[in-house]
Amino acid sequence: MCDDSGTTSGTTSGTTHADRAPCVRIRPKGPGDAEPVARYLRQAWGGPVVVSHGQAYDCATIPALLAESGADLVGLVTYVIADDALEIVTIHASRRTGGVGSALLAAAEGLAREARLRRLWLITTNDNLDALRFYQRRGMRIVEVLVGAMDLSRDTKRRMGADEVPLIGHYGIESRDEIALELLLPVAT
Repeated sequence: MCDDSGTTSGTTSGTTHADRAPCVRIRPKGPGDAEPVARYLRQAWGGPVVVSHGQAYDCATIPALLAESGADLVGLVTYVIADDALEIVTIHASRRTGGVGSALLAAAEGLAREARLRRLWLITTNDNLDALRFYQRRGMRIVEVLVGAMDLSRDTKRRMGADEVPLIGHYGIESRDEIALELLLPVAT
């Protein structure tokens, strides 16, 4: 949402996040977005294929929300809906601490609420300390640690011929485990 100062602000789980970023518009991926989304996924993730909890996703082909500032794509969240949940497969903002990630997370939560889903969830890795802090500060809770799951993800990507997942991740920490976080959503009656 843009305010009179030309910055964005949003609300996630009752916490307001104001920032200094230029006005950002969040919108669903459309038919003409295939190439910009694929390019963004290559820049942010090394390619469109992501493996999480043993499942391979081609993130260029699943639903997404795009964050745009003017004509620039500045963030992206990809997701799938199954059963009673919206799973965030990837989320990335071109600039950290600019409010784009918060806006994307809030928009994904809004989609889940509109669809009357019971939870929003995602997977991150043990080395991604900044992401763990980001999600928990926005009301998400750690619900599972999948010990050694990154070894399976590496094997799956290797068999697919996709880009490798490095063993050493953020802050020089070995990326070994997947951590599931979720936000339970009240279902309106």
